[in-house]
Amino acid sequence: GFSRQMVEILNNHGVAFSSFDVFSDEEVRQGLKALSRWPTYPQLYVAGELVGGLDIVKELEASGELDAICPKAQKLEDRLKSLINKAPVMLFMKGSKQVAKCGFSKQIIEIMNNTGVDYETFDILEDEEVRQGLKSFSNWPTYPQLYVKGELVGGLDIVKELKESGELLPVLKGEN
Repeated sequence: GFSRQMVEILNNHGVAFSSFDVFSDEEVRQGLKALSRWPTYPQLYVAGELVGGLDIVKELEASGELDAICPKAQKLEDRLKSLINKAPVMLFMKGSKQVAKCGFSKQIIEIMNNTGVDYETFDILEDEEVRQGLKSFSNWPTYPQLYVKGELVGGLDIVKELKESGELLPVLKGEN
């Protein structure tokens, strides 16, 4: 119940956090109590420093200090914009440049590598929130998705068409 309350408070305040189940590792469970000199769980840490347990977090919430102490979770739309603009040419795909994890991703990587243009990739299989969110954000239902200077170019079919028409390189260089 205490852990559930802590998670509820953190979620209500939009705090970016991760958790560890102390019941999954008795050594960690006992060791953390000794290290922190805090005998109960849950324990909240911010930037590696112990803030306290549920009572302390409730006090911080009541005083309005919790929001100042805890890092906010980045809104999905802001996160997507940041990822799309991570590099001038950004490819969202299944896998990476080194290891494509589907046929469509493999085909687009071959095309991209033959252009000589520098690009970054994001593996959508590693982040379900980005995988689903980007489909809505871009209004493009499939992967891979290619972006140049923050703008959606399209998927594999569009990239193939651009390659066939000779327009791919100028598009990738941001000339179109």
